[in-house]
Amino acid sequence: MSLKRIIAIITTVFLILPTFLVSATTQNSTDPEVPEGKGNFSEKHEVVYTTLNAFGEQKNMYIVNNFNITEPGKIKDYGPYTKVENLSNLHGINMQDQEVEFIADGDQFYYQGTLDDKTLPWSFDITYTLNGREVTPEELVGQDGQVAIHITTEANNQADEIYYENYLLQISLTLDSERFSNINAPDGNIATAGKNKQVTFTVMPEKNGDFTVEAQAEDFEMEGIELNAMPSSMSIDSPDANDMKAEMSSLSEATEEVNHGVEELKNGIAELNDGVQQLQSGSKDYQDGINQLAQESSELIEGSQSIDHALEEISSSLNSDSGNMNVGELEQLQQGLYQIADGLKETEQGLEELNDNYQQAYQALNGSMEQIPEYNINEDQIQELIQSGADPEVVNQLAETYKAARTAKGIYQEVQQAFAAVPSTLDTVTKSLSEMRANLTTMADELGQSLENMDVAQSMQELQEGLNTLSSNYKTFHSGLVEYTDGVSQLSNSYGDIHSGMTELLNGTHELEDGAQDLHNGTSELADSTADLPEQMQDEIDNMINEYDKSDFEPVSFVSPKNEKVETVQFVIKTDSIKQDEEEVEEAEKEQEKGFWEKLLDLFR
Repeated sequence: MSLKRIIAIITTVFLILPTFLVSATTQNSTDPEVPEGKGNFSEKHEVVYTTLNAFGEQKNMYIVNNFNITEPGKIKDYGPYTKVENLSNLHGINMQDQEVEFIADGDQFYYQGTLDDKTLPWSFDITYTLNGREVTPEELVGQDGQVAIHITTEANNQADEIYYENYLLQISLTLDSERFSNINAPDGNIATAGKNKQVTFTVMPEKNGDFTVEAQAEDFEMEGIELNAMPSSMSIDSPDANDMKAEMSSLSEATEEVNHGVEELKNGIAELNDGVQQLQSGSKDYQDGINQLAQESSELIEGSQSIDHALEEISSSLNSDSGNMNVGELEQLQQGLYQIADGLKETEQGLEELNDNYQQAYQALNGSMEQIPEYNINEDQIQELIQSGADPEVVNQLAETYKAARTAKGIYQEVQQAFAAVPSTLDTVTKSLSEMRANLTTMADELGQSLENMDVAQSMQELQEGLNTLSSNYKTFHSGLVEYTDGVSQLSNSYGDIHSGMTELLNGTHELEDGAQDLHNGTSELADSTADLPEQMQDEIDNMINEYDKSDFEPVSFVSPKNEKVETVQFVIKTDSIKQDEEEVEEAEKEQEKGFWEKLLDLFR
């Protein structure tokens, strides 16, 4: 090195050195004095920084504590730290038996504490799949294909549950748009942040999270997943639910009206069932009576035929042998006439008894039929009943029973005239038999008088004429009686089908009444459950608001319950990035750090 250059260097040194010394002296003279005595603060803030591995397992945790200083001096804080570091000034910070002491000399003071044995209030689990196959994060690096990231969160039972119950958890994934496409997050929000896509999920207080992000990856790399937790301190105002409550009140009233309607329907069906039961009972009596009448018709015909033959024989005998008859034969004739008259009287009495029984059965049948209501229910009304919430099966049974009842009453009204004509027909037949019985008795009486007066010829003549007339008239009566009994027999056979239909109708109304009772039970339960529906809705709204309104939450220290005046506690959590390892370029020999004089000389080399 030349002498000239050495002189230049020395000159420069002497020019710079005084300035440096003055600066150093000034710096030392402005150092603040150390505050003495006890300090104080108005509030404290804790930020919990935690790192997780790519699977969501906790790795490291440290706390940054911030104090708003109101009086400089010594302040104590607490926590099971393994290491503390002053972030605000050059004063020392001491830690002993979980007690931290520091000197604050400004408006704000920060210190950092490391926690090795503290766990987060949440447990995280993160899994990865590539083209449907579960892989490790290391296996994903640099890969192409369909990637799915599945994240679940739940309460950590080993931590204080106050944070899980009151904190909102936000999960964010930053995906490079050059590496990821076709991003799909069903439960998340996707936003653009520069060249990246940011996928965000939110977990409400007291809830577990279960989220999946899917994307098409090319040369997979991803920044760490960020998870931030803060108090859900937003206040939620109760919405105006008056209109909705009014609608709910209308629904409750409508449900109650439906219940009343179903109750009336049930009572009406019960009355219908009682009427059908009486109808079936009356129909049974009528059927028994008409069957008995049909069974006795053959005996009636046989008896009438015997009378007809007897009259015919007597008349023929009188016509052929009237001149040769002696007194004994005439007396036998008189007794025969009396016997025929007695037979007619028995027949007459039998018909009268039959007529009485028939009329009782007919009145029972007619009364039962009259009790079937004349309601006119159309298909639209049936559909409205189904749409009101009634059991469709019960409504269909009701409709079928209604149709069967209307059909039975319609058939009865068509044949009612024939049923009503039977008593008058029996009365006519009975009167005819009575007249014939009277004529026979008169003939027998007159024949007896003639035998007493011995005016036999004249009496025989009158008797012969009377018997001829009686025999002729009786044949007409007998023919009518045969037609009548044939009609009774047909009616007996046909009425069996009618009675079977009434029995089926009775079974149907029984089932319908049971179904209507079940329907009424259901509508009653529905009416009871919706009676206070507006109040239930308001209670549910209040419960939902209370569930998410954490505005009354009072923060507590995450580090130690001894810490006071804690204003906020926040959690900042991040997982490891998933990237290729960067090549560490290390120098073969680490350059030795140069002092001031070496650096100064380098300027002139």
